[in-house]
Formats: sequence, C-alpha cells, structure tokens
Amino acid sequence: MSFSLPAFRRKWSCRGYMSVGAAMVTVALGLADRAEARKYGSPLDIFGIAAPRPRATVHSANISGRIPLPKPRPEEAPKGSAKASDEAPAETGGKPSAEKPSADKPGATKPAEAAPPPEKQASACRLALTEEIAIAPSIPDIRGPGACGGEDLVRLEAIVLPDKRKVAVKPVAILRCTMASAIADWVRKDVVPLAASLGSTISDLDNFDSFECRGRNRVVGAMLSEHGKANAIDVRAIKLANGQSIGLTDRTMPREVRERVLHSVCSRFSTVLGPGSDWYHEDHIHLDLAQRRNDYRICQWNVWDPLPQVAPLLPAERPEEAPPREVAAKPEAKPEAKPETKQGIDDEAAEKSAASADKPAADGHKTRPHKPATKKRR
Repeated sequence: MSFSLPAFRRKWSCRGYMSVGAAMVTVALGLADRAEARKYGSPLDIFGIAAPRPRATVHSANISGRIPLPKPRPEEAPKGSAKASDEAPAETGGKPSAEKPSADKPGATKPAEAAPPPEKQASACRLALTEEIAIAPSIPDIRGPGACGGEDLVRLEAIVLPDKRKVAVKPVAILRCTMASAIADWVRKDVVPLAASLGSTISDLDNFDSFECRGRNRVVGAMLSEHGKANAIDVRAIKLANGQSIGLTDRTMPREVRERVLHSVCSRFSTVLGPGSDWYHEDHIHLDLAQRRNDYRICQWNVWDPLPQVAPLLPAERPEEAPPREVAAKPEAKPEAKPETKQGIDDEAAEKSAASADKPAADGHKTRPHKPATKKRR
C-alpha cells in the first residue's frame, strides 16, 4: 500500500485533522487536571464526593504470608499494665523483636522496695515506767469505732513495791501509760502505808473495769466514757496478804480507813466517783485523769456510816392463843347496858338522899338524911 501526502490530504481534510488534534489536547489536559485534583482535595468538599484519592500501596507484613501473633502474657507480669510491652511487633523479616528483660531475670533492674516505716519513739512516760515500778509491757495503739482507743498504751499486770514485792492487778488492766503510772504511784506511796497500819501488806488490786469502748455509764448514745479512751479504772477492793479485803464501799469497814483512801485518790486523780455520786458507782470507785478546762476536778464520794443495828422489819410470829383472824378483824362492839341490881338501886337512892339533905326545907327545918335500908343478917 502506497501512502502519499496528497492522497492523505484528499482523504482527510484539514478541518478533520484539526478537530482530532484538539480532542487529543483536551483529553490530555483533562487527565492532568484530574491528577492535580487527586493531590489536592477541594476545600469545599466536606462530604468527600470529589475525585477519590489514590490508595496507599499495601505492603505485605510478612514475606512468607504468615501474620505474627502476640506472645502470651507471662504469669509473673504485673496486672494493669497499660502498654502491651510483652507483645512482639512484626518486622520485615517476620521475626519478633527482642524481648525486654524481665524483673525476675538476672541483670534486670528491680523496682525500688517501699522503705519500712520508722520506728515509733518511746514517750517520756514509757521511759519512766520501768520494770522496777510496774510490770506493764507496751501494746499497739487501738483505733476503735467512735474515737475509742488511744496511743501509748500499756498492759498493767502488776505493781512492784519498793521492797521488790509485786501487787497483782486482777484482772489485767489496759490503760494509757500516764494512767498506769498514776495507779502505780498511788499504790506504792499511799496504799502501802495504809496496809501497814492494819498490820499487813497489800497483795492484790481488785480491778472492776478498765478499757472498754462504751459511753458513760453504758448508756446508749451517751458521751464517750474515759474507759473508752483507756484513761480510767474502777477499783472495788484492796486485798491484803493476811486475807483481809478492804472494800472501799463497804460500810462495815472502819470509817477512818475509807476516809484515808478518799483523801489519797482525790489528791491524785482528776475524777473520783463513788457512793453518793449516782446510782452507777455504789459498789466501786471510779478513777480517771480526764483533762478539763482550768484543771477542774471532781471528787464525789460519800463515806457512809455503818448501818444501825435495828430489829428485823418482819412481823413477829402469831401466838397460838390468839383468836382467829376473822374474829380479830371485826370492829369492837360497844359495851351493853348492865341490868340494874338491888345494890345499884340502893347506891342511886343514897346519892339522892344526900343531895336532898343539903337543901333546906320549906319551913326552915332541915330534913334528916334518909338512911338506906339494910338487910339484916341472919
């Protein structure tokens, strides 16, 4: 086939040639504009309806086509770790990355352990209350409900006298150190001379109550008692070595002995409650070291005298010769009029005659007294 320019011109006119060229230029410009539009999105295209952007090339994560899975979580790993540090991310070669050193493996840095709390320093009272004064080991602080408990507590088991003898506290008292020290000083300096005046020595201290988380007088809803603060003790009696027991509220005990105890405790403790204070302290003595404004103290203890020796209030037994109760319960009848006898008539007539004899007669002469008739004896 021969091709010549004249024939081409005859077959394709210049007009058609120009139209085909213009179409080709238009297509080329349109493709270029669409390529630019893909690079830069329209600023007003908020719904994404413009020409779609080309997708990024998806590369295979693993040449072999296997997807790596994360390693299982070790049992010793701490709970709640936010970062998945134990997971092995995939690499180009399909091998997991090197694991971080665990805390249990050698060479790993262990977290710093919490420092133990500093030991609590002993108070001045604790240092002064030695075993030469009392057997009172320290106990942990008590944190009970409603502000019960306290700090610097001891377990008062016995009081050591100057001659090294021990006075047992029965039962053992849980007290603050200051209260235990005050009890020890009271026994050593006041009670020992009192027992010596009675010809014996003290052996036991009868503890009725010490620490107890409760309100005053065990009333529900009342203010917290000093017993709830381990700052009070109730003493019922002081027992001597000869077997005698000094009941502090016993009326049979000599009044002088109880008054000595009264003066000693009221000079040492801020609160003393005994008989006469209320109905809750009739059989024991309450002692505490409550802190009040202006160092106010309370000492309410009436040392009663012994009860008088009186006859029993029961009625005497009913005698056997007594009438029945039904008869004795009836009211007494009035005495009946006695029948007139001859002797009674004669007495009445004699009285009348004596009265008439004193009156003068109408003619001026006195009448003779009338003599009562007498019965002649036979």
